[in-house]
Amino acid sequence: MIVEIIPCLSDNYSYLIHEKKTNTISIVDPSEFGACDKVISRYKKLDFILNTHHHVDHVGANLELKKKYNAKILGSNSDKDRIPGIDILLKENQKQRIGNLEFEVMFIPGHTKGHVAFFFEKEKTAFTGDTLFSLGCGRVFEGTHEEMFNSLNKIKNLPQETKIYCGHEYTNSNLNFCLAYDSKNPLLKEKQIDIQKKINSNQPTIPVTLGQEIKTNIFLRCNDPEIKHALGLKDSSEVEVFSKLRELKDSF
Repeated sequence: MIVEIIPCLSDNYSYLIHEKKTNTISIVDPSEFGACDKVISRYKKLDFILNTHHHVDHVGANLELKKKYNAKILGSNSDKDRIPGIDILLKENQKQRIGNLEFEVMFIPGHTKGHVAFFFEKEKTAFTGDTLFSLGCGRVFEGTHEEMFNSLNKIKNLPQETKIYCGHEYTNSNLNFCLAYDSKNPLLKEKQIDIQKKINSNQPTIPVTLGQEIKTNIFLRCNDPEIKHALGLKDSSEVEVFSKLRELKDSF
């Protein structure tokens, strides 16, 4: 499994997946036709389009790519009326093959009602769309804070070596938010140096490992006493802590 990162729009990431044995080419969340097609054209084919959710900055190139390459579009059954050109409807916990690769469909609502992630267990790789970001999480648009909290915990339970490919390059701004409320975390300071090196080299800060995120992403650490103290919520539940953090981040 080879994953190629495709920067799109101002801060989106689409991902080309090349499964070499059967030469199966897939793309995750094609935001922008020109940027995606430039990469796809090197392979002269596109077999599958995988959509994590229906937002236009994740499905914007669906129809043009489908028309050019006759690719099959996969997305959540819950988004069957909102994902352009959808062909294959996916359900929670379903196993789906693309060539010799198999992924599990993880239903992770919150950002949208039909949001899913694609977890390739053998390859220890997950495409999390706009639910889990490096050092952050997505805004809650269609679901509830509790749904988003539960969705993040579902991802958190994957193997810690899982590589996370998310939908946007938000890492630096997410870092600043984490530092504001988790300033005593030494691992964040180390992460800051690595992030700055990548930004200075014009490199993506993605992928990250889930294990790194569990130690540094404030939205995955709602049970941490230091964070609860910083928020004045020492006796609050993890869901309450998450809700407060999400509200603060919305206006950060």
